[in-house]
Order: sequence, then C-alpha cells, then structure tokens
Amino acid sequence: MVGAGPYGLSVGAHAAAAGLAVRVLGRPMASWRDHMPAGMYLKSEPWASDLSDPAGRHTLAAYCAGHGLPAEHGRPIPIGAFSDYGLWFARQAGPPVEELTVTSVTPYGSGFRVGTAEGEVLLARTVALAVGVMPFVHLPRALRGLPEGHVSHSSGHRDLGKFRDRDVTVVGAGQAALETAALLAELGARPRLVARAGQLRWNTLPHPLDRPLLRTLRTPHSGLGTGWRSWVWAELPWAVRRLPAATRERIAATALGPAGAWWLRERFEDRVPVLLGHRLHRAAALGGDRTRLGLTAADGTSVVVDTGHVIAATGFHPDLDRLRLLDAGLRAGLRRVGTTRSPELSARFESSYPGLFFAGLLTAPSFGPSMRFVHGAGFSAGRLVAGVRRRLGAGGRLPDSAGTGADPADLGTGTGHPKSFTR
Repeated sequence: MVGAGPYGLSVGAHAAAAGLAVRVLGRPMASWRDHMPAGMYLKSEPWASDLSDPAGRHTLAAYCAGHGLPAEHGRPIPIGAFSDYGLWFARQAGPPVEELTVTSVTPYGSGFRVGTAEGEVLLARTVALAVGVMPFVHLPRALRGLPEGHVSHSSGHRDLGKFRDRDVTVVGAGQAALETAALLAELGARPRLVARAGQLRWNTLPHPLDRPLLRTLRTPHSGLGTGWRSWVWAELPWAVRRLPAATRERIAATALGPAGAWWLRERFEDRVPVLLGHRLHRAAALGGDRTRLGLTAADGTSVVVDTGHVIAATGFHPDLDRLRLLDAGLRAGLRRVGTTRSPELSARFESSYPGLFFAGLLTAPSFGPSMRFVHGAGFSAGRLVAGVRRRLGAGGRLPDSAGTGADPADLGTGTGHPKSFTR
C-alpha cells in the first residue's frame, strides 16, 4: 500500500482484517499535517468524514468521544483534530505504517519491485497506489513562469502568519481559496480574491438530521451534502462507473463545483475584496518581491493588479503522467478513462495492468466525485481489497529474479536481500 492518507489507511485496515500480509508505506496523514494552514476546518460533516475499517468501530465520532471533543452535525471539526484522528486510526485499526518514501514501482516477474528513498526494496504480487493529491497540484499556466517567492499553491503553506502586513492575491473561488483569504485577513495580511467565476457560491446551513419523512425524501442527506444528485455521487459510485466514459468525464469535471462552507461566509464577506469574472492571462515579476497580474474582466476590459504575493488555490488535476514513481512504460500502457489522464479501473479498483490498483483522486473519473473526498474511502477500501484477494487467488509465481535477467543481489536492502510479501 503506497500512501498513508485516509484512503491508504482505510485500505490497510481492510487488508489486515482480511488476513493479507500488507505493508503500508508513507507518512501518515501527510497532506493534512503538512499542507494545510493552521486554523482551517473540515468542510464535510463529522459523520461523513470517517476512515474505514471493516467493523466500523474507528469512526471520527469514536475518536472525538474518547478525547473530549465535540463531533456534532453542523459543527465544523478543526483540521488538526482530523489529522490527529487519522494518526489514531493508523495506530488502532491497521498494520503499523512504515515511513518510507516510495520512489519507484516497476514490473518485476509476476509482480512488482518497489524502491524507496531509504534504500529498502520490496517485492509484491500486488501494489495499491493511494498517493493523495500532492502529486497533482495545479497552477494556472500564466503563473508557472514566475520565480520562486512570487507565487505558491495554497497547499504549500502550513503557517499563513508570514504574510502579516503584506498584500496577497488569492486566485480561485472554492473552499481553499475562500478560507485561505479569510485566514490571511484574520492574521493581519491584506488579501484580495481573484476568480473567473461571476459570483461566489456558498453552501447553506445543513438541514437537521432528524426531519419529517417527506422533507427527508425531498432532500436526502449524504456524505457529500443534501439533495438527490449529491446522494447519487456519495452512495452509488458503482453506478457511476457503469456510465459511458464521456459522461463520467463530464461528471468528474463539473459535479460538486467550487463553493464555500456556510460557516465561513461571515468571516470572508466585508473583509476580503473580490474581483469576480476576471480571467488571469499574464503574470510578471517586478522589482523586489512584487508581481504584476494581467486580468481580463467579463466585459473584455484589461485590469492590472500589482501584489506582494500570489497564492493559487486552484486545486488538483489527476494526471497519471505526473505520477513519476510509477514505471514510465507501465504508466504509458494503462488504459485511461476517455480523454482523461486517469486510469480506467475495474469494479474492484484494478487497473488494466494486473495487480496494480488505485485509490483516491485518480479514481474520480471512474467512480465519480466522492473519490475526491474522505467519504469515498468507505466505498473504496473493501472493494479494492476484494480485488487484491481475487488477483492473489488467480495464482502465478511470486515476484523473484527468475526470467527477469535481474540479480537479487542488485536489489540492495541493506541486508543484501529484497524483502517480499504476498499473503
């Protein structure tokens, strides 16, 4: 299991419960611990933010109850508390996480050779990749030529306090952009928001969980919000996968678009000036640390903004070609969903290369938008592990040096022998 975020930890818990000899590699909850500013909150409801174990015992509510924290519908959970919950889940529900940095996954015999930055090499019949979002950070093209120090991605900041007394332009219109701008204002910076959207969208106050039956039927709750459309994305990913590829592409690109949490609106409005309906088409570094942005307004007029720093809260684009740890030849040969750069997957999350599985953001064009959220881990983990068990049951040699032209001594683990595991 490559990756130790919500998806990797959930798959690890299900694999261990199924009796598989699983090794989970990575820094637990890394993107949550290292790439989200202090002061942020979880947008999803506590009951929709559980990591998944087969018995369903290690929920966010169970963690909060044992640590004296509230986990109530309509009350946002701090990101720090959620990160701590993930670490608790890792200790309680699955095999120990090994903080190894995977640098390569290569076909090897009837399985895979997994190389790490620490020098350890593992051989496995099956590999599951749940690498999170960080390999897929998206910067608008106009910003990519700016020197370091002039532009950053919203995921690049653990502490926004360093921008105190500076003017900062945040690009984007989703939760990350809105919350980043609000935090900047609260920390003494002078933020502005630039977005191509003509207006900002805000989620409404969530409906009570206990409602009359007719109202529940009209707008059912789901892990991705209220309403039938959200319910389908949250509860029926298997049905989404059966749709034509072009339809799945459109759903992955447009469903559950940018919006701010209801509890953030008061903190943002009247504190952050906004330029809506403005498209960024040019950026240039000026003297010192200043940056000039060229914008085009909705009416076609040009607008120039000089700023001290640009934060692109422009999300993450799933793209296999940016997953450099995966062997280039293997990567190029994978079947993809339509014209996307995401792998086409079986109902059990197996790619077109036998034994290679995926979980998380890269699976959204196969299974729908729930794979972009923690909620999708509950659907993914059990099915992926069922796919691994089916693949292992198909038999075949364990990965070894036979027929590969490789010398096991060349693998190098510090002991002279590669470590291997299967069941």
